[in-house]
Amino acid sequence: MTKKDGSTSRAGGLLEEVGGTIKENMGQLIGNEQMELEGRAKVLEGQAHQELAKAKARVKGAAEELTGEAKGHVGKILDNEQMQVEGKLGAMKGQARQKLNE
Repeated sequence: MTKKDGSTSRAGGLLEEVGGTIKENMGQLIGNEQMELEGRAKVLEGQAHQELAKAKARVKGAAEELTGEAKGHVGKILDNEQMQVEGKLGAMKGQARQKLNE
């Protein structure tokens, strides 16, 4: 499912996939091939939207990881322990986001 800003969400894609599955099964049940094919197309579209949302989240996670690592290194250079910890946490957050969206 596409948001107003043109982006997609995993939940929206899942809803689209479920709706398509229902339509596909209804088409099979009543023998309406066009409805079945439209449902199948919605399933595939929903899956594509989910994959796109996951890819975007992986990119965001990679950026968070790199930013966190950079902040940690700057904190080390400046001998700023708080900055080092914040950097480490940011990197870990980015790694977690990437892992969740594999």
